[in-house]
Order: sequence, then structure tokens, then C-alpha cells
Amino acid sequence: MSDAEAVVNAFMAEFDAEHPDPDKLASYFTDDAIYTNMPVDMPAAEGIEAISAALQGISQMTSRGWEVIHSASVGDIVLNERVDRFEIGGSNVDVEVCGVFELRDGKIHRWRDYFDMASFQKQMPGG
Repeated sequence: MSDAEAVVNAFMAEFDAEHPDPDKLASYFTDDAIYTNMPVDMPAAEGIEAISAALQGISQMTSRGWEVIHSASVGDIVLNERVDRFEIGGSNVDVEVCGVFELRDGKIHRWRDYFDMASFQKQMPGG
């Protein structure tokens, strides 16, 4: 496993906690990082403060762990296929995700997640 994969896998392991600590999550990122949730109709979170706010929202859901299925890296680029598991409003939600991470100086500089929004919404309470 590369150093870059080790950083990304450690970040993923933070989601084993029911409510991951947003400050600890933010510590994995460079100050000028960009986080983009591709299927969501919202602008990318640019900068550590915006990413921290986005991660605050994620951490308010009950995490049931994020399972990395496959991981590959070349240099400071890591791709992972994973299942992000949550409990939302009493419903279990499993989101199949492909994540792309670009690291700089041992921290995440860019993070892009690709997933099927329709599948996510169908699992939501009332979906």
C-alpha cells in the first residue's frame, strides 16, 4: 500500500465512528483543498473552512462505517471503490461510491466522489 493510500484509508476509517469528529476529518486536508460531491447540485467546497462545514453535515448523520472495496494509487492519486453506510431517519442507507483523491504533502488536496443520486434518494425515508 502506498503512503497516499494509507492516508486515504485512515480518513475512511474515521467514518467507523457513529459521528466522526469534523475537526479531525478536516485535519486530513490541505488549507486550499477542494471537495466535490459530483451528483449533488451544489458548488464544490473550496478551502478548509468550507470542507469542514460540509463534513459537519456528513458527521450529523449516523455513520455505519465506510467500507473500501478496492483501492488503487499512482503517486499521489488514489482511487477507491467503497460503500458508505449511514442510518438516516431510522433507515439504513448504503451508497456505492467511487472516490478520487489527490494528495499533496501527505494531505488530501482534491476529493471527488461519484455516486448514483437516485439510488441514494430511493433509500432515504419516504424515498
